[in-house]
Amino acid sequence: MANQPIFILPEGTERYSKRDALRMNITAAKVLAGIVRTTLGPKGMDKMLVNSLGDVTVTNDGATIMSEMDIAQPAARMLVETAKKQEDIVGDGTTSVVVIAGELLSKAEELLEDGIATSVVVKGYRNATEKAVELLKEIAIDADDEETLKKVAVTAMSGKGSDYAKDHLADLVVEAALRIEEDGKSDIDNINIQRVSGDSVEDSFLAEGIVIDKAPVSKNMPKDVKDAKIAIMKYPIELKDMNTDSKIDITSPEQFELFLNNEEQMIKDLVQKIVDSGANVLFCQKGVDDMAEHYLRKAGLMVYKRVKKSDMERIEKATGAKLVTDIEDLSPDKLGTAGHVYLDKIFDHELTFIEECENPKASSIVLRGSTRYVTEQISRALDDALGVVAATIEEGKVLIGGGACEIDLVKQLREYGESVSGREQLAILKYAEALEVIPRTLIENAGLDTINLIADLKAAHEKSNFIGINVFTGEVEDMKESGVIEPLRVKIQALQSAGAASEMILRIDDMIAARNALNSTGPDESGNDDSGMPPMPGMGGMGGMPPMM
Repeated sequence: MANQPIFILPEGTERYSKRDALRMNITAAKVLAGIVRTTLGPKGMDKMLVNSLGDVTVTNDGATIMSEMDIAQPAARMLVETAKKQEDIVGDGTTSVVVIAGELLSKAEELLEDGIATSVVVKGYRNATEKAVELLKEIAIDADDEETLKKVAVTAMSGKGSDYAKDHLADLVVEAALRIEEDGKSDIDNINIQRVSGDSVEDSFLAEGIVIDKAPVSKNMPKDVKDAKIAIMKYPIELKDMNTDSKIDITSPEQFELFLNNEEQMIKDLVQKIVDSGANVLFCQKGVDDMAEHYLRKAGLMVYKRVKKSDMERIEKATGAKLVTDIEDLSPDKLGTAGHVYLDKIFDHELTFIEECENPKASSIVLRGSTRYVTEQISRALDDALGVVAATIEEGKVLIGGGACEIDLVKQLREYGESVSGREQLAILKYAEALEVIPRTLIENAGLDTINLIADLKAAHEKSNFIGINVFTGEVEDMKESGVIEPLRVKIQALQSAGAASEMILRIDDMIAARNALNSTGPDESGNDDSGMPPMPGMGGMGGMPPMM
């Protein structure tokens, strides 16, 4: 009995331990970083993504690329989640997070192969991240004017399909963000982007108020209302459906007519409550049935149904209206006001404009473009720009871009690492070396000489920490004068997220998964992949390994 094997996992379970698990996860992270790395910077390339329905997305936005990819490898999925959190918190920097994390793991692999313990690498990386954040705060400069905000927006949009109109779009972004600023914060959820295909990007404009992609429920309703009294309701203007077990006994035509008349009277009562409130424009998040539509039209109201929740929230912010969930609560004090509500047709698109609001805390950008693909791509660029401008307004600090702040961090972290005793020094120095991946990638994507430019950049930083790479001229120059500015918050969040993600992956020394628990094409005919690691169903998808997508 003593020699009998003991099984504690179900049959078919795959388990990979120690170096096998770690190498597999590091390889996954490196390949994911390689996928998005070529999109970084003004000269980054685009990716074409085709989903199972055949819909095509062309973009170089890291968040969009990773959200559209069907990634099965667990460690790669962890990196994707980290990137999504970066997007949610600061609105930009997703590609940088994955690229830095991939490079940190690659450098960690070198240390592990040299016999450095994982715990030492993790501790060194953690200390290096804390020191890097501290250094970034020291080298940050104040962002105290609109011109700086515009530079931040232009930098965020560079290389994202909007270069030929980025100055105009940056003006729209900054004006929209400042318009809704309140107590030093700008909630970009209160800014919506309406995409309209047709004409050029230069024809995009910032609306005076809110724009929603809706037309009134009836063509015979008013299409232009001055001095609007606006009601917003989360209550259906229709009869509630009867329970499926309900039964109505009608034994004569008179009873049937009475039943119909009673339904009609109920609808009239609902409409009358709206009319009595003084509203002349109604936005309803629920449905409006045909009979109610008829009486609302007769009462001269401009009515919208099935309005999106996000639009309802913006209307509330812009007009001061209070959302009503029960029609009995509708009263004049719940109404919002706007000087002008009207329907307009742009190209072949009908939009409703709510303008001349007294103190609007919401706004809309109408984005034009020649095709749907153009407007989609530029819309993502605008989202990034809005995120970084909002972060800059709140933080009030920015960094010099073009690889300048990363090279400065490399220099100072090496000095810090040399002052640390023990093996942690090696991890800190590798961390500093890993940060070179950002300027190196910017140079590579621009097709420039990486070795010479990195050397020139380091030499120039002996005199000024504002020197970065101008990928358009191929020269090192003062990025502050060139207007290449990035928000402090985005960089800090990127370093913290990349550090946390790499630490999390390094600490994994066991992978246990049910057979075929994840989608995979499996190993090749020889039973091994090109990396030399043991096969694991669902754990592939990296380069020469089974597909990730």
